[in-house]
Amino acid sequence: MSDAHAERIVANLASVRERIAAASIGAGRLPAEVRLVAVTKYVDLAATKYLIEAGCLDLGEARPQKLWDKAAALDGLGVRWHLIGQLQRNKVRRTLPLAHLIHAGDSERLLAEIEREAAALELDTTSVLLEVNVSGDVAKHGFAPKQLEPLLDRFAKLPHVAVRGLMTMAGLNADADGERRQFAELRELRNKLRSQWSGRFAFDELSMGMSGDFEAAIAEGATMVRVGSALFEGIATGDAS
Repeated sequence: MSDAHAERIVANLASVRERIAAASIGAGRLPAEVRLVAVTKYVDLAATKYLIEAGCLDLGEARPQKLWDKAAALDGLGVRWHLIGQLQRNKVRRTLPLAHLIHAGDSERLLAEIEREAAALELDTTSVLLEVNVSGDVAKHGFAPKQLEPLLDRFAKLPHVAVRGLMTMAGLNADADGERRQFAELRELRNKLRSQWSGRFAFDELSMGMSGDFEAAIAEGATMVRVGSALFEGIATGDAS
């Protein structure tokens, strides 16, 4: 990767951070309340290193195998790895020691498997977000909003699973107003669950918003935004992957 590509990545990162700050202030929030998770699934180690050198240490991968490989190659650099994509149960054991946060806790069976493997690995806890399919889009994973609350009593009995909050993606066909409504619905659900389960679950995190809609997500309370393509604008796929 050329120096020009490196400079473009650093400039894009600065631009995204500025947009996050502006959206936060516009919503009456502090920029520090929103964490940028840089999605590096389409770029190579060189591009990823430029982000790290620029101080971006929360990195997201969608595929467990990619997370494993990059975590090994970039070991010792202080990266906090976020698994933002679906986690198959047969990949849980290898992923848990590497992931700072698993965003897509999308089924009861997956959480049960995380509990079993975390116990077997003698991990204190594994931090997980519960994925909620707010849009009802059949192509998306996650719990239906009404499905989630009755399951929390079972999740409370998983001592090695720390539920930190909720995650969602806006529906594929949602317009700007629809995105805002879906993000607001997740926030309202989080607030309800947090008040009811304050003694057991933190529910501090709302992971929602990507390159095309993260400002709307911030306006509705996102504490984490998952941004990929906006960080790599101006870099051809062949150069960045």
